[in-house]
Amino acid sequence: MYKVFIVDDEPFIIEGLYDILDWASFGLEIVGHAENGRQALEALAMIPADLLITDISMPVMDGLSLIAEARKLHQELKVIILSGFNEFDYLKEGMKLGIENYLLKPINVEELESTLRNTVEKMNSMKSDELYDAFDMQILKDNTLYRWLTGQIGEAEFRERADLLGLDLMKPYLIVAVIRTNGDTTEGLNRIGERWSKSEGITSFRDVDGDLVWVGCMQHWTEGKKNFMERLERLSDEYAQLSVPVRIGVGSVVQLPEEASLSYRQAKKSLEYFMVYPDRSVLDYGNLEGRSEGGDRRLSIHWEEYGKLILARDLEGLERRIKADLLQMQGMEGIRPEDLRNAGLELVIRFKMELEQIKHTDESDIFKQALTDVRNSGTFDELAASLQSVAKATVSSLLQDVKNPVVSQVLSYIHGHYADELSLKTLGAQYHIHPVYLGQLFHKETGESFAEYINKYRIEKAKEQLKNTNLKVHEIARNVGYWETGYFYKQFRKYVGISPTDYKSLG
Repeated sequence: MYKVFIVDDEPFIIEGLYDILDWASFGLEIVGHAENGRQALEALAMIPADLLITDISMPVMDGLSLIAEARKLHQELKVIILSGFNEFDYLKEGMKLGIENYLLKPINVEELESTLRNTVEKMNSMKSDELYDAFDMQILKDNTLYRWLTGQIGEAEFRERADLLGLDLMKPYLIVAVIRTNGDTTEGLNRIGERWSKSEGITSFRDVDGDLVWVGCMQHWTEGKKNFMERLERLSDEYAQLSVPVRIGVGSVVQLPEEASLSYRQAKKSLEYFMVYPDRSVLDYGNLEGRSEGGDRRLSIHWEEYGKLILARDLEGLERRIKADLLQMQGMEGIRPEDLRNAGLELVIRFKMELEQIKHTDESDIFKQALTDVRNSGTFDELAASLQSVAKATVSSLLQDVKNPVVSQVLSYIHGHYADELSLKTLGAQYHIHPVYLGQLFHKETGESFAEYINKYRIEKAKEQLKNTNLKVHEIARNVGYWETGYFYKQFRKYVGISPTDYKSLG
């Protein structure tokens, strides 16, 4: 499969391109998309691509500039241009850059299909005897195995790729380990990981978090897990000899193919428990304290209810739920004090995970003292009070952000610098908040997305200048932050309904 990357500032165009064709029938696979040239260039630095399909008129970086820069990353990159403008200058510049075709919007499907067939034939003729070099093979392997373990790839496609990559995953049982190191340990990690990837029954890859993942396939459940765990212990010893801090989370042994993702999720979750067990280097999900002797079933907590209450910032509801769950556990036959404390530790970890998922920041400091308090609780009331304090701290953290003046500061900055290049990434860095979370807060406070708000504000400023000045349209476009006049025309029509020139003539 050749890899396709799509760039267009209109999301519905991107969505349409995904759905309009059976890409696989052309021997093509869409591997990513972006809404402007700068985002696309950053992505293409990480994602190998064979074919770029791009709009011309986009914010931040236009399509022609993107093509020129992308070719520095991928010399043999093929390009198809999409445009709403039938302008000879654009076509002439595109031809200089060596494009496959210049297609006008709305897209003619037959013309697009014909262009794709011709492009694929051209790439086939240039294809070397070796389909992928070592780097491409590793990227493909990482992508394939990650999608498989997260349920994002169909069984037929996975089998096809597994055969291409020479992966032996046909045993009846599987177990997953996730290996995380701290600091600059790339060289040691690669060296050890490469050696172990050649071990019988083990396949390794990197996931999107940069963690090394071992996938162990085995014929026999008990013996297979024993051998797998022994190898992990030896791996841990090797890292210790290199003075590399390592944390290894291990999932359960599961049956293939339907349960593969379960073991991966468990292995990732096990890594959270190093906050509770900092002196260990390997944590087996099935053997975590509080889960032994059937505890996983007996002390099962309905976390979905807690998650809903946290999202609703319902402190009273959380406090009631904690008390009720603890009372129910306390009444179980044969329950031990350590069982209750371990259930409490599970809740603290769950609160931490939920808060970090919402805010996209590391909130460990909030929970460190709570873990100590839960471990040291000597009575039922002390345990309940410790967990209710965790609930209060979690809700307070969320409420503080809702009331935080950061959105007001961002709005003030936009109003004063609307002509500058603005993004959630740069503003997030300026106000010390994760850009994803800033976007969520911005939408909650304003009712609009960040991009939509900026475009509307800029267009209002443009309308003022069109009415009250004699400046030319392209000068006004730059004054309000649009460096590409075609994109300014597109946004103006979107929000006003007519072109800037027509609007100016109304005055």
